Amino acid sequence: MSEEKTAVSCWGMVAAAHPDAAHIGAKILEQGGNAFDAAAAVGFALGVCEPNASGLGGGGFMTAYHAKTEQAVFVDFREVAPATANPDMWQLDEDGSVIGEEKGEGGKSICVPGEAAGLCHIQKKFGVLTRQQVMAPAIQLAKEGVVISQALYGDLLENRKKLERFEEPGNPYLKDYQPGDRLKNPDLAKTMEKISEEGPDAFYRGEIGQAVIRSINAHGGDFAAEDLAGFQVRDDVPLRGSYRGYEILSSPPPSSGGTHILECLKILEQFPVGEMEYHGPEHLHLLSEVFKMAFADRAKYMGDPKFVQIPLKGILSQEYARTRAESYQRFQVSPAEPDDPFRFEPSDTTHFSIADREGNVVSITQTISSFFGSGVVPEGTGIVLNCQMRGFTLGKGKKNSVEGGKKPLSSMSPTIILKDGRPVAAIGTPGGNRIISTMVQIISNLIDFKMDLVQAIDQPRCYNDVPNLFQYEGRISDQNVQTLVDHGQPVKKLKDYDRYVGGVQGIVFSPQDQHMTGAADPRRDGIAVGSGCFNVPD
Repeated sequence: MSEEKTAVSCWGMVAAAHPDAAHIGAKILEQGGNAFDAAAAVGFALGVCEPNASGLGGGGFMTAYHAKTEQAVFVDFREVAPATANPDMWQLDEDGSVIGEEKGEGGKSICVPGEAAGLCHIQKKFGVLTRQQVMAPAIQLAKEGVVISQALYGDLLENRKKLERFEEPGNPYLKDYQPGDRLKNPDLAKTMEKISEEGPDAFYRGEIGQAVIRSINAHGGDFAAEDLAGFQVRDDVPLRGSYRGYEILSSPPPSSGGTHILECLKILEQFPVGEMEYHGPEHLHLLSEVFKMAFADRAKYMGDPKFVQIPLKGILSQEYARTRAESYQRFQVSPAEPDDPFRFEPSDTTHFSIADREGNVVSITQTISSFFGSGVVPEGTGIVLNCQMRGFTLGKGKKNSVEGGKKPLSSMSPTIILKDGRPVAAIGTPGGNRIISTMVQIISNLIDFKMDLVQAIDQPRCYNDVPNLFQYEGRISDQNVQTLVDHGQPVKKLKDYDRYVGGVQGIVFSPQDQHMTGAADPRRDGIAVGSGCFNVPD
């Protein structure tokens, strides 16, 4: 197996944000597991390798192509607010801002975790191995420990005060580590052993859940046993859209990601993007304006569809895309304003992509929200609990206002691209709101500019949102950006390779010679690992 960012195979492929997790997924494929078994194994392992980004205390989404049935499937294991959650649960100052950090830290920031239920559900429904086989590598990894990378070391330092604020005995993340040390988590190993033996009920209805509830409430939350016991994984179908002859499958609400990726692509389709100078002034300005349009619509219309009406068909209609495209004026900087999609009516993180020789393709994005989540690690569990309540909008009566049992808005967008009904790529990224803009750029790079996957991922990225600040990685020409500045666009320059704009993990498929290429983003620690037939660095 190669230690490269890129790998090629005709048998199976795993592209994940940490080498240990990627290798675990590849070994599951070699042991006879399918892409869904490998996905569960990688998901559990990433909670050990990247406790800063995901784990049993969080949740996520899966978009997948099931080869046997030739069906696209979607699994929602996003966290939900506890039953007592309400807009008055946080104290606000005179300006309407939360006093202190309790919306993003501590017990009041935590939603009901969904990852244990989600990964077990995916493996049981679609996998071919046993739960014990799939979880064993992650359990062993937690016992032996993972080598602390420079990135994880930086995140441990940056979040140390938060972790200390909610410290409980045995927290493995508060030792004095250095890069190259091993981070062992025996409590997490025991937690996963219980889930492996007893299933997800060990988390949601057993001793683990009791420890989680005690900890949350001790740090200011208000959870009951029913909150955990009532969690349900949602089986759904992906959103479907098209872009220049390709079919795009991505996440439906309560994620806003798929909706607004497709909205951006439909607007871009009205322009000859592939004929523009790549990252020239015109290309950059068009991306900036289209991103603002989509994020303005996101802010006004998106929420949990079980609680609010979303004009989904309107947002994704060709007529609406034309209306939005007609409002664009070359080199005129416009405010970020929503339109009215109801006229056309008839929802920090890690990602991994996996494919197997049977033709199954899995794209999963999972998260605990910000790095090290709420900062709460319940004693004896080794679990970092999420701070997903920060995903709700403050105030009452809004689409994304907090309510008990409601899912906070997300941008996570595990995505599969099809051509003539067959998968040609599986991609996804972390990055908060930047997930949407990053995914649009990757898809456009592949389709409009005919880049290979490595080139598409490596290219510098840009971002704009409702506040109307165009942000761009330093490798984009300052001269081209200056054209935007000259026309009144506020800008901010990022690092040359900035983790702020995501960490894409993807796979593309070549129908000509039946091989697949995996690629990992240089902005993260991940790698691509081929399994079986051959594995050749690019």
